[in-house]
Amino acid sequence: MSEQEAGPASRRAAAPDTPALGRLLQELAAEMHLLGHGFAAASGLHATDVQALLAVMRAAPAEDGGPGGITPGRLREELALTSGAVTAVLDRLERAGHVRRTRDDTDRRQVLVHYLPGAGRMAAEWFAPVGRRTEALRGEFTAAELAAVGRFLGRMTGELAELRHSR
Repeated sequence: MSEQEAGPASRRAAAPDTPALGRLLQELAAEMHLLGHGFAAASGLHATDVQALLAVMRAAPAEDGGPGGITPGRLREELALTSGAVTAVLDRLERAGHVRRTRDDTDRRQVLVHYLPGAGRMAAEWFAPVGRRTEALRGEFTAAELAAVGRFLGRMTGELAELRHSR
């Protein structure tokens, strides 16, 4: 049977086995990690500061229309740092103009950390090429393939987060 008769599915690479997929995920994680370190160095931040900044950015606004943000305690849990280390990270991020700490209006004992919208300019510039390359690469895949990749990466991220939290 010729390649033309076999159809497009047979021309595609076979799905990687588990060890090969694991290596690909490790390589992707390593490249993302190195990009983060490069951004940290270019921004005058520590790598941990960048991880904290990402955690603050991911913190969803409150569902009830409240102030949103993330507490230093939650940040400590997410990054597996000591309270003192979180304070040092937040001090550096605040001095650099990336975050601000506020008191919760309903519970003045509670401190919330917020990402400052204007602070994203340097990150946007640094990571813009990543976005461009991602968009160009997306064009090489069908919508169904991208949906499968998205579903896999989302599930894998969830599984790894669950594993990390269980330890």
